[in-house]
Amino acid sequence: MIVETTNDLTGVTAEDLGRVHVIGIGGVGMNGVARLLVTRGIPVSGSDVREWPALDALRALGATVHMGHRTENLDGVDTVVYSTAIKEDNLELAEARRRGLRVLHRSEALVAAMNGRQVVAVAGTNGKTTTTSMITNVLQHCGLDPSFVIGGEMAEAGGSAHHGSGAHFVVEADESDKTFLLYHPKVAIVTNIEADHLDTYGDLAGVEAAFAEFAGKLTEDGFLVLCADDPGTQRLAEYARGRNQQVYTYGRTAEADLELRSMRTSPSGTTYEAVLEGETIGYVQIVVPGAHIALNSGAALLAAIKLGVDPACAVEALGSYRGVRRRFELKGTVDGVRVYDDYAYHPTSMDLQLRTVREVAGTGRLIVVFQPYRLYRTIAFEAGLAAALDLADEVVVMEVFCPGEERQPGQGGAALARALTLDPEHVVFEPSWSGVAPEVARRARRGDLVITMGAPPISMMGEEILSALADERLAGQHA
Repeated sequence: MIVETTNDLTGVTAEDLGRVHVIGIGGVGMNGVARLLVTRGIPVSGSDVREWPALDALRALGATVHMGHRTENLDGVDTVVYSTAIKEDNLELAEARRRGLRVLHRSEALVAAMNGRQVVAVAGTNGKTTTTSMITNVLQHCGLDPSFVIGGEMAEAGGSAHHGSGAHFVVEADESDKTFLLYHPKVAIVTNIEADHLDTYGDLAGVEAAFAEFAGKLTEDGFLVLCADDPGTQRLAEYARGRNQQVYTYGRTAEADLELRSMRTSPSGTTYEAVLEGETIGYVQIVVPGAHIALNSGAALLAAIKLGVDPACAVEALGSYRGVRRRFELKGTVDGVRVYDDYAYHPTSMDLQLRTVREVAGTGRLIVVFQPYRLYRTIAFEAGLAAALDLADEVVVMEVFCPGEERQPGQGGAALARALTLDPEHVVFEPSWSGVAPEVARRARRGDLVITMGAPPISMMGEEILSALADERLAGQHA
């Protein structure tokens, strides 16, 4: 879906928005905007149809949260903020337009909040949230107190957004609906470029054209930070250099400006020698496992240094990084069964993450609970999703989460489950939310690792699985 925006926000600041109402305030992206605004002292209200975990924190900060969408929620409001997930016939959105209120897409509200700051925008098909949180962590650790909005909750900061006193504004730039083209960053990081969001772009060529346009949005003194190991970003680097833009690269190749040399991965993390333009600047230790996580840290390290951060401080900061919620987040352990949650839903990110999780599982079995995200993506990437899930020992496939899409009989989760090549007894399609946790509890045994992956709602499944595991063990003791 492409979002058409027509608001002129030149010179407009967040304070100019008056009283702000956020539709869908519980979603991670909208929650971040609301948090940013309310910590900036702006009166914020919002509405949602369910109680999301982050809403209590917003209430504590002073936001007013309504359960359900109603026209009276807009009384006294000056600006309404919505996201791509909100349909035009939404009761509150339609009423806001009828009343003539200022109506802004989430990305436009962020533009207003960014005005006057040096923007560091992190884009890419995979790894945006981790990279955004890492560079935020580095800038915070080194005393720059940036503002930030991230598509996940940082372990260190305890939130997905913050209004800082420093000159920088770090933002996760969403390419899914082309709204990242509204930003004019000083620093544009692109982690990788692959085929995704084909309902917006049509094909890979369309995706690459959008990232080229994004690169063209840099400020006059701005620069690009690109992965030297990814074919898509390699092509973007060639294009940008042809336009005389400043490009810095990172990766495992010796040709990169920042080489991640002698990388070693283990279940407890990853280490590498950071070599900048031929000179060793330090040895980086990341406690979050995975070579792809280390690559993300390279992007953050290089961008921070080129912004003037002391290399030794930046390396030290990465050593303190503890991850982002929903990025291989440990939810708990019951009777030797570990339960994690992860946001991965694209075939590439799932493959990378599950290979890493395999190492962490050790001698235990890997049980994956996957909720596909968006019907068109599940259909287009069925083979890749199935190949990634085939890395597991046991798989529970849920029904696809596809708000606004119409699913035909046989499409979605059932078709994906049939596409796996695992023995059928190790794969189950479970369309009922309430049936998932008991199914996992029946399959799991001591030493196993369970990971829930995919669409946003599944983040709430981990607690139910832990409860079901406890019930299953208790029942076994009394049998």
